[in-house]
Amino acid sequence: MRLERVRTNLNAEEQSAIDRLIEWLRIPSISTDPAYRAEVRRAAEWAADRLRDAGLAPELRETGTPGAPGHPIVWAHHPGPAGYSGPHVLFYGHYDVQPPDPLELWESPPFEPVIKPAERGEDVPGERVVARGAVDDKGQVASFLEALRAWHAEAGEIPVRLTVLLEGEEESGSVNLERFVKEHDAHLRSCDVCVISDTGMLARGEPAITYGVRGLAYTEVILHGPNQDLHSGMWGGRCPNPINELSKVLARLWDQDRRVTIPGFYDDVLEPTPEERRAWADLPLDYPAMLGKIGLTKEADIGEKGWTALEREWARPTCDINGIVGGYTGKGAKTVIPTHASAKISFRLVADQDPGKIVRAFRGWLDANTPPGCRWEFIDHGGGFPGTVSTDSPYLAAARGALEAAAGGKQAHLIKSGGSIPVVGLLKGQLGLDTLLIGFGLDDDRVHSPNEKFELDCFRLGMHTHACLLSEFAEMGG
Repeated sequence: MRLERVRTNLNAEEQSAIDRLIEWLRIPSISTDPAYRAEVRRAAEWAADRLRDAGLAPELRETGTPGAPGHPIVWAHHPGPAGYSGPHVLFYGHYDVQPPDPLELWESPPFEPVIKPAERGEDVPGERVVARGAVDDKGQVASFLEALRAWHAEAGEIPVRLTVLLEGEEESGSVNLERFVKEHDAHLRSCDVCVISDTGMLARGEPAITYGVRGLAYTEVILHGPNQDLHSGMWGGRCPNPINELSKVLARLWDQDRRVTIPGFYDDVLEPTPEERRAWADLPLDYPAMLGKIGLTKEADIGEKGWTALEREWARPTCDINGIVGGYTGKGAKTVIPTHASAKISFRLVADQDPGKIVRAFRGWLDANTPPGCRWEFIDHGGGFPGTVSTDSPYLAAARGALEAAAGGKQAHLIKSGGSIPVVGLLKGQLGLDTLLIGFGLDDDRVHSPNEKFELDCFRLGMHTHACLLSEFAEMGG
């Protein structure tokens, strides 16, 4: 009966919940830009106020060092009802957002949220809120905060033992999170499961729980050649051109089957089980249609030979060049051989792979392929371990039941994500803590892009799912 009252409250308060979300979205909490430091703090204070509305006593825990101050973590704990014996739940989310650039591509100002109708030709009509941070991650965190508010309003308390950790640096590398986790090791080790809403559904109308994410290793390489820029007429063909040489080396990263050629790259890969591959093949996905939405045809379904597109995304490691720079890139012509060229490279990793080991193997491979007269410089940009939850986990079963109840009995799919969430690997590696990724985003939400959006029916599903999930966890102690 309590859950019914909570869900009735969510329905009655839906417009107010949307208004509150819009208020939060107006705060430009861009963590990577020091000019927005005060706004990031204001967004943290807003979240803390909503936790107070739910009966918690949140704190803003400072991060960083005196020389390099960070953004605060919103931290709150609820001991649970008297006599509670169920799981201790950790909820993680982030309140910071990506920069909105390029501004000229936004149809409305990124921090002036607007409610827009569905676009013509979309298969499911409905309104969406358009703003930076709408789905990543303010909208999804807000769905959890609204569930807490409704439980407090209707039951007088939160039904589980709960810890809330809202980070303000996820979009700028989570540089202080590992230190914070170590400093709060004893408390966090008492948690039984972590819940994160920062992912997506399988597709429109197809709710899903993500039970695995890939890891990430991100590195930058600089190939140095001559000690000064040279006239290409006088020196072309007489000395190494770092752009030419870097391009040739990087082109050897893949063989004809599009497998990465770094020795040992696949040694630790935990391959998907036959059962997983069969289950993924049965998922209601139209991959050619997905390609069409990004302007590609079915012929663009390329990747490592022997694996389907979904398997390549969820269960195979990859290597991608994310940027390459060198020489003159301004307007007009300037015929130079540059002194250096650089590239930024990311490796998406799967279960049992170690980011540090992969980076070391890559650097060793580069050293073995150093062009004559050149030298390498390496810059590490961090990363994180992959994370996977057993499909036999009782917490996963509880989450599946909650999502299906909130979705009116619609089957909740079990999926993986090709993306990386460093906190998942951090919590697993440091604390042995499994994470349930229960997200409500869609592939076309334009995450990190202009005109980011969050469908209001997805926001609604998120609120009700979190309300049901708190009930499911409470019953586990029954």
